[in-house]
Amino acid sequence: MPYELFLAIRYLRRARRPRRLARVTALAAIIGIAIGVAALTVSLALSNGFNDEMRDKILSGTAHMSTSVGSSYAILRGLDREGTRAIDEVRRTITAGSIEPLLNEPSPFTNRQSPEKKRGDDNSPITSFDEIPSEAATPNAVIGSELAGRTNLHVGDTATVISGEATLTPLGLAPRYVSVRIAGIFRSGLYEYDSSWVYLSLDAAASFAGASEPSASIISIEVRDIYSAGEIAARLREGLGASYTTVTWQEANRPLFAALALERRMGLFIIALIILIATLNITTTLVLVVVERRSDIAILTAMGARARSIMLVFILEGALIGIAGTITGILLGLVACLIGDHYKLVSLPADIYSISNVPFHMRALDIALAALVAFVLSLLATIYPARAAARLRPIEALQDN
Repeated sequence: MPYELFLAIRYLRRARRPRRLARVTALAAIIGIAIGVAALTVSLALSNGFNDEMRDKILSGTAHMSTSVGSSYAILRGLDREGTRAIDEVRRTITAGSIEPLLNEPSPFTNRQSPEKKRGDDNSPITSFDEIPSEAATPNAVIGSELAGRTNLHVGDTATVISGEATLTPLGLAPRYVSVRIAGIFRSGLYEYDSSWVYLSLDAAASFAGASEPSASIISIEVRDIYSAGEIAARLREGLGASYTTVTWQEANRPLFAALALERRMGLFIIALIILIATLNITTTLVLVVVERRSDIAILTAMGARARSIMLVFILEGALIGIAGTITGILLGLVACLIGDHYKLVSLPADIYSISNVPFHMRALDIALAALVAFVLSLLATIYPARAAARLRPIEALQDN
């Protein structure tokens, strides 16, 4: 073991009995750094959790990109019976009822019959929403939990859906409407979806929109890597031509994620300042150690120790304090994140923040960043006392003692 490291550990562990202030300040430095690192770890985990939760909730009901002729927004969302991934996602969020009636209902576009046959058969199937449906032909729907709460709808109830588009009737223009049976209620965790979305089968939604066959004005696409959506969208625009537009999930939610990124950077900066203040205790500790060990420094210098070696002793002592505080802080931060995530300690009003609670997502890179910030600031705090020790003259130090 290099003698510089040996002396640094010895000075840190053993203080002279009449003067224990250096040990107290060293302990205060470790505690301060630990609290700062723990706060930084928890803050980064909380920021990651909020960002990831918002992204996952948005992407759970929104495709990674959309291709459409023009642009539109609809509360009614049609589910393709063959879209197993989307169906599984909705099925996972069902809290009451089931999605199966929606998937198993007959399509209004099948078994179309001529008007003559319809007039002669009272039991002919319903072929579009322009006709008056029987109770058996009523389409099924799955609605959000917040929407169900506001409208006092439960599984098995019947609701009326009114479209903003009008149809021409003998009495003039009238809104398109249809009765639906509530087959299930879902809770995605994102307030915007839970308070406004209604799922129908794709055929039922197309028929309600007045289409003569199953169709969609917006095609939702999911990709394996969500961060490659921009590149794939560019290739789609090139292949489909200028008449189609594409919108990726980043473009649709750019203001939200920009705000989250700014909040993360500001949180990192503020807590780094807290750690910097805590590391000033290291400077105080080392100044006291230098004063306390003046005779030791003088003897080492007289025996031939270089000024660089004297500096290294106190830099290593400050580094040991910083490492002890950093490790303690990381452990405290990890425990706090695990407890907060398990008991869902950070809850939010869903109607304001869209999510009901914020999880703690710990990442190795963020933990390494917190440790690096604390360690670098600890080393910077050792510069002044280490230089002061290296400049100490042996004759003056021995005369003072």
